[in-house]
Amino acid sequence: MKILVAVKQVAALDEDFEIRADEKDVDEDFLLYDLNEWDDFSLEEAMKIKEAGTTEVEVVVVSVGPDRVDESLRKCLAKGADRAIRVWDDSIEGSDAIAIGRILAAVAKKEAPDMIFAGVQSSDQAYASTGISTAAYLNWPHAAVVADLQYQAGNKSAVVRRELEGGLLQEVEINCPAVLTIQLGINKPRYASLRGIKQAAAKPIEEVTLSDIGLSGADVGAGNSMSHVRRMYIPAKGRAEMIEGTIAEQAAKLIQIMNEFKGV
Repeated sequence: MKILVAVKQVAALDEDFEIRADEKDVDEDFLLYDLNEWDDFSLEEAMKIKEAGTTEVEVVVVSVGPDRVDESLRKCLAKGADRAIRVWDDSIEGSDAIAIGRILAAVAKKEAPDMIFAGVQSSDQAYASTGISTAAYLNWPHAAVVADLQYQAGNKSAVVRRELEGGLLQEVEINCPAVLTIQLGINKPRYASLRGIKQAAAKPIEEVTLSDIGLSGADVGAGNSMSHVRRMYIPAKGRAEMIEGTIAEQAAKLIQIMNEFKGV
């Protein structure tokens, strides 16, 4: 069987940074990149299934991004992933989480995995929608915020325990193939061994274009995304304001503030 693990290389701000001239993102020179923390737990969960059963399991990691993403994919290979796939085309630039989900679904249709794991969210954008949109494009069952998983390789169903609001847990049985978004703390991610790092350096990373997975530039990019960044800016400090008056006066003042914010 095969488990496809979607991973992302996330950006963190350096101590000093500048916003790009178009005001839609931070200048890349001031960003530090690393593997998304949630995806580390997703990969570990796939490795646990691979090592626990008697059925042969292939763990394939896939990411959408430019050449620099290879570094994060090699970290996954060093921890035991069997193969790594990187999807990129210049037309992907500006794609939101939903468009990325469409790309991952196209990869899944080509790879035909039995399960897909993804992190609940990314540490840089925290949309928590990429895994769910992937399931929607595939028309597969899905479970979000999975904090415990009972599954053996080759089974037609899995029992998942997922986190709900208010500290509640929900235990459900889900048919496979399925998409699961994995929560922090479900396991203890392993460290890459020196041997694993050396072996990963020699493994090829499959570079895939949109045409290879049956998509085109018309399917992705900023023009085909459902969300857009209007402006990124550093908020001014000390803008807290106590709203006085009656309930009606407070409501009117709040509406005024919201309208001013929309005009920013």
